[in-house]
Amino acid sequence: MNLDQFAAENAPTESAEPFQRENSYTLDVSVDGTVMAKAGSMIAYTGDLSFTGKASAEGGITGFLKQAATGEGTPVMAVEGRGHAYLADDGKKVQVVELADGESITVNGEDVLAFQESLSYEINTIDSLAGAFAGGFSNVYLEGPGYVALTTHGDPIVLEPPVSTDPSATVAWGETTPNVEVNRSLSDMVGQESGERYQMRFDGSGGFVVVQPYEEHV
Repeated sequence: MNLDQFAAENAPTESAEPFQRENSYTLDVSVDGTVMAKAGSMIAYTGDLSFTGKASAEGGITGFLKQAATGEGTPVMAVEGRGHAYLADDGKKVQVVELADGESITVNGEDVLAFQESLSYEINTIDSLAGAFAGGFSNVYLEGPGYVALTTHGDPIVLEPPVSTDPSATVAWGETTPNVEVNRSLSDMVGQESGERYQMRFDGSGGFVVVQPYEEHV
């Protein structure tokens, strides 16, 4: 294709939605006020926007706007003003979910890309996973109304409880609460720490669990 065709085929699309996937890997956020986003996820923007956080020596944004009482948390930044922010995270696929008033979802902190300010949120850790993850397992509880964008390595699968999952592959869950189980015999068998040694057990007959075909190493 020639240059004009290339530009036309890859130009941003017009949409009335506040969160719009431009392709599988890029989120277009229409900002009119404040949107929360994962620190360092901005790849481009138009309009009059500011990004609030703590600048590192490398120029990236690594500040915490909120953090758990333990001091652990998920690095997020406030995107403020009017314009479009284009967000991406290390080539991961973008998933957009709209939460109705009162609906909620809990997301692995590594997999939160952005969410509207209208959502209430709280950052927590699952300290019982501290043996597998440095500082525990950070997750973000989000309650609607509003949009949230998640990221996954590859295409996710949504399962219904009862189900057990590898914490490293668990992206999000809703209307259910996990219990952490330890498979000590598996650890003895492999002779070292393994992601399969720890499982998140989701019981009950309702809710959902989102997993990805990839194990995060954090």
